[in-house]
Amino acid sequence: MEKVKIIDRFPSGIITPPSSKSLCHRALICAALASASAGESIISNVSLSEDISATIAGMKKLGAGMEINGNIIRVRGAALDSHAREIDCGESGSTLRFLLPLAMLGGGVAVFTGRGRLMERPMDAYVEAFAGKNVSFTRAGEKIEVRGPLRGGIFRLPGDVSSQFVSGLLLALPLLAGDSEIILVTPLESRSYVDMTLDVMRHFGVEITSSANGFIVKGGQKYIPADYAVEADYSQAAYFLAAGALGRSIGCKGLNPGSRQGDRAILALLKHMGARVTHNDEITYVKADKLTAVDVDAREIPDLVPPIAVLCCYCRGVSRITNAARLRLKESDRLGVMASELSKLGAKVEEGADSLTITGVSELTGGRVDAHNDHRIAMSMALAAIGCRGAVELTGADSVNKSYPDFWKDFEKEAKHV
Repeated sequence: MEKVKIIDRFPSGIITPPSSKSLCHRALICAALASASAGESIISNVSLSEDISATIAGMKKLGAGMEINGNIIRVRGAALDSHAREIDCGESGSTLRFLLPLAMLGGGVAVFTGRGRLMERPMDAYVEAFAGKNVSFTRAGEKIEVRGPLRGGIFRLPGDVSSQFVSGLLLALPLLAGDSEIILVTPLESRSYVDMTLDVMRHFGVEITSSANGFIVKGGQKYIPADYAVEADYSQAAYFLAAGALGRSIGCKGLNPGSRQGDRAILALLKHMGARVTHNDEITYVKADKLTAVDVDAREIPDLVPPIAVLCCYCRGVSRITNAARLRLKESDRLGVMASELSKLGAKVEEGADSLTITGVSELTGGRVDAHNDHRIAMSMALAAIGCRGAVELTGADSVNKSYPDFWKDFEKEAKHV
């Protein structure tokens, strides 16, 4: 993919979004934690991306066997040996935060590395949770070194920094000999991601009990090999559903209407903006004549903020996106970057500490924008280009490889039988 892209072709036709990155991380890890002697798991409908490849490589370092054949991965459980190893997480926050507690199950040393802004992202939640647990957690420059063995007990975590810390502990704690409890010291945000973790763990034979302020985890459990088909990803489909609301003739195939993915909320938001959402033969269509301004609480749907912000640029009236401070800690400072890059295209955006206020216009002008090495920014600029009267020149178009390598092919898809 070229570094600079002129966006002058827009989606039409039927798009099959990639499989859910969130569910795929979890399914691969649970399958890899199953006993090798109990057989193997088959994870199907896997969309390989840089993030998923990082989790596959990391679980291999921890001892799992993974054989890739197209979109199917055969997984044989990990022994979780205690030998020293270095795990490169790329730019994947899920890989880092999910695998780190797993690497502490044994008594060996593991060193985690990453690229981009990954090693700058918050990790204090783990530092505090592991304090007094007789384990080692050392952060030095671009590396994190951990040493186990981890033991069961009480783990206190904030719920409003990242749900990935909660999911990471939930994945590891059932394998300990003793029972454990996770106590959330602040309210849990992005609850749907934790619910996805619990659902996938349950599919592989592990049960967790919710409590008034966290979770009770019974130790001595075993993951059981199972087959798992990963459903399509609402967070990636959101860009194409939004394109439909901006007048493109497009449908998304394979979305599960009963999905536990929190980003399924995009459908309700589109309706609230005035779009029509219909389902026909497993295809979801979105159409709109005019869009109206909305107020959006981003607390539970942070990944939807970039495409929603673009849509708000074309809504009549003033829209507000609030409770979005966590977006500053992603691959880029997404609040600041969305404000700056949309403004370059002629949008009227006011950035707050945890919010965006957007005054809608009939069209944007076009211009030069930068993805800031952030896949969701790149896809958002592509979406914004649909309503621009001039061309959009995007630097960093290849950043989509992190989650959706085929994005540009799908975005430039020609209409067929819509």
